[in-house]
Amino acid sequence: MREIKAILHEKITIKDDVEEIYEKRITPYGNGAKIDAQKKYIGKRVYVIVLKD
Repeated sequence: MREIKAILHEKITIKDDVEEIYEKRITPYGNGAKIDAQKKYIGKRVYVIVLKD
């Protein structure tokens, strides 16, 4: 299992095959696929990284 550590104010390097990276805002409502996040992140900017299988 891969271990992912949270980092603040640092660059990250992804060595996996990435299919897509996109930026969205977490909202309390929405349509389509959802990403689970804590309520404290509502309205924050996030990056979603979709990895190839």
